[in-house]
Amino acid sequence: MTREAYHKALIKLENEVLLMGDMVAHAIKKSVESLRKRDINTSKEIVKNDLLINKKRFDIEEQCIALIATQQPMAVDLRTLTSILSIVTDLERMGDHAGGIAKINILMGDEPLVKPLIDIPRMADIGLSMLDTCLKAFVDRNTELARRICNEDDQVDALHDQIYRELLVLMMENPRIIHMATYLIWVSHNLERIADRVTNIAERIVFMVTGKMEEINVSKY
Repeated sequence: MTREAYHKALIKLENEVLLMGDMVAHAIKKSVESLRKRDINTSKEIVKNDLLINKKRFDIEEQCIALIATQQPMAVDLRTLTSILSIVTDLERMGDHAGGIAKINILMGDEPLVKPLIDIPRMADIGLSMLDTCLKAFVDRNTELARRICNEDDQVDALHDQIYRELLVLMMENPRIIHMATYLIWVSHNLERIADRVTNIAERIVFMVTGKMEEINVSKY
């Protein structure tokens, strides 16, 4: 492989990461929308399409490993490839969390929600904003942008705790809704984990650019 072909392969690989990020963002958005609308059919589609996200991860990993094995990259290129291997793992896990929300909606069946969904969509919106920012930081090699993400993660953590407390009060007041309230706690937990995964990606971006491993996911909350 010529040097020019090698760089084209790297660019193609980075574009595949962005495409996977878009697939994951779509799954997260639709999973919460389907829960809010109690749309079981859409939830089933999200679960089915998670296989496509998994396949995208495996394809990217194979390309990374092939480039490492055949081109023996050094310095920045090696950090980029190893970081991509980590990034797609976190993206795939985020797809799993979106699928988890969809499965919860399916499990809930036609039973009504125990409370209006207000903070859960907020958590999703913040998580999606974090992911969008993270992907921009990846493209631009912007470590400052990547480090800012932990501040938004604190907002997600705070909303998760608020949802947990509210649902706990509802369960104490009416034990008959415990199972349905527990489902919403699981949804909130999935969204909290999505935000954590984004901060993991941000840390890899910092490493990719600087060569230094930094713990930026230190909650101030």
